[in-house]
Amino acid sequence: MSAASRAPRSRRVLTRRLSLTASAAVAALLLTACGEGDGGTAQSGSGANYIAGKDGIATVDKGERKDAPAISGETLDGATFDLADHKGKVVVVNVWGSWCPPCRAEAPHLVKVAEDTADQGVEFVGINTRDANKGPAIAFEKDYEVGYPSLYDPQGKQILRFPRGSLSPQAIPSTVVIDRDGKIAARTLQAVSEKQLRAMIDPVLAEK
Repeated sequence: MSAASRAPRSRRVLTRRLSLTASAAVAALLLTACGEGDGGTAQSGSGANYIAGKDGIATVDKGERKDAPAISGETLDGATFDLADHKGKVVVVNVWGSWCPPCRAEAPHLVKVAEDTADQGVEFVGINTRDANKGPAIAFEKDYEVGYPSLYDPQGKQILRFPRGSLSPQAIPSTVVIDRDGKIAARTLQAVSEKQLRAMIDPVLAEK
């Protein structure tokens, strides 16, 4: 076989390996789906430098935070969302799935805090993942009267954009707070209560 004929096959093998690598990364995330993990103890990658709280909330000092990724795309209602449009506000990102019992448990708390903090410059956005189609996710939002948008991300691609070493959402559900400068300030890898949400948001809101 000539070198010329071997080249296309080599490219196919490389492409397949890259695809498998990406699939493995998504699978690793999904293995932690609907976990009740301690958000204060799970490492988020090499170089992570955060304070682990007993309440399952991990935080990073303002000067040591990493930039949030470029999160954007189609929402469940067919509109678009771009995180970059909300710089200057505190943004709460919640990763969820309609199939996830802890996600159902935390939904009323997310909805209430989102409503209570809207006039303080806090934006909420969901990342809906692992729902094969939008129907169940849309029904979930209707049942819990969710008023903020959710990106439709069935394969977890938005989640994988979070930088290594940051407080990335590594479980379903996860909640991440992004500060006014577009940097990742806090995270929890569990279903959150209203009290936990406020404990994550209030210190970031108080920053000057």
